[in-house]
Amino acid sequence: MAIEVTLSDHTHDPLRSLYTAFRVCYSSFTPAQIEARIERDRITRDEMQEFVSARLATGHSSPLAQVWFEFGISGVTRAFSHQFVRHHIGISFEQQSQRYVTYKDGTYPFTVPESIRRAGKEEAYNQAIEAAGKTYLELIEAGVPAEDARFLLPNATNTNFKVSVNYLELMHIADQRLCTRAQWEFRKVVAMMRSEVKKLFPELATYLQPKCGEFRLGYCDESYADWEGCPIGRKRPHKSTLFALYEQSKKGALDVLSDTDYQTIEADEPGVNEMREGVKDEAF
Repeated sequence: MAIEVTLSDHTHDPLRSLYTAFRVCYSSFTPAQIEARIERDRITRDEMQEFVSARLATGHSSPLAQVWFEFGISGVTRAFSHQFVRHHIGISFEQQSQRYVTYKDGTYPFTVPESIRRAGKEEAYNQAIEAAGKTYLELIEAGVPAEDARFLLPNATNTNFKVSVNYLELMHIADQRLCTRAQWEFRKVVAMMRSEVKKLFPELATYLQPKCGEFRLGYCDESYADWEGCPIGRKRPHKSTLFALYEQSKKGALDVLSDTDYQTIEADEPGVNEMREGVKDEAF
């Protein structure tokens, strides 16, 4: 059974929602006033995108949790689902039950990994799948509850999901599961989720990257050997090259912070706060 991923629903206008959420944090205007100004077309889509991008560049991410997406996912394996449900903050799942769904003829949809085909072992694999299905049916016909007969079903068995996830968690999932070290099935599913978002909201899909992406960490934090073996690894520096700067600082190769620097840090200057907050209300 082929994997299918569909974006079934989402926040009505994610960009506007993000803009309003970020503006509330950096403005003296009320949410109603911000919305009113948007309605009067004083704020263009490009301006909203520019403001959101600037805030994301600072690492401010909490407003992302206010944007949500709903996906229908089918044709994935139980091996995938065991990994998927480990993401538990900002995401909720409904999954096809093997307790209430009974394979009454002893056949069930399953996935054959390409590595098994390449190894020439597909026939042996399918025979094992069929043997499990045959014994499963014998148990069902003998009156064994489906919730117990399912103990025989392999990780290859397909399952379906209805998922609701906020944008912040979706970015985290992409961080981890678009990495080339993630299992192939998970990479495929998240790539398809990203593709669905991109169809409607390309500006948001841009930030759905592996953690080494230019909008995420920007470097690889896996082992050096894994970085060397990564097909896209050379496009990103490894963390060890960045830590080399830290080693230089410990050896005195980098300038130390002086008393003047600490006086600057301690100073309470309005200009510093304005720079930190970004755009002023009057610019809004």
